Amino acid sequence: MIFRTASFQDLDAATLYQLLKLRVDVFIVEQECAYPELDGRDLEPGTRHLWYEVDRRPVAYLRMLVDTDTDTGARVHRIGRVATAPEARGGGLAGQLLTAALAAIGEEPAVLDAQSHLAGFYAKYGFAPTGPEFLDDGIPHIPMRRG
Repeated sequence: MIFRTASFQDLDAATLYQLLKLRVDVFIVEQECAYPELDGRDLEPGTRHLWYEVDRRPVAYLRMLVDTDTDTGARVHRIGRVATAPEARGGGLAGQLLTAALAAIGEEPAVLDAQSHLAGFYAKYGFAPTGPEFLDDGIPHIPMRRG
């Protein structure tokens, strides 16, 4: 298993295709949510893609964005698109990716919108709820923040 990280500009076409395929397979096909997965944010200069691959195929993925906090106007990191292929689940890969992302972020604040059933998982990494539960494509989510 190999850990990788890259900006959009550093991704070759085959790798980008495989990363997007994993995201689509998990979020659109498996979770049955028809939404615009290609949201344009992958192209932003501050975006980082983190993943684990086996035999050159991504099996776990996370995207880090740079956002502006709507309340304070300060810089904040947004973690999202955390996905693990079904055959790779249960091995702690999502946690390892989250640990790597938080190490890169350091002491700066980070936010995410957790699927509600995963709020406890994110709490183990220092995230706490910041608002009420909401539906995103029919799936309950909760906004969370660290730092």
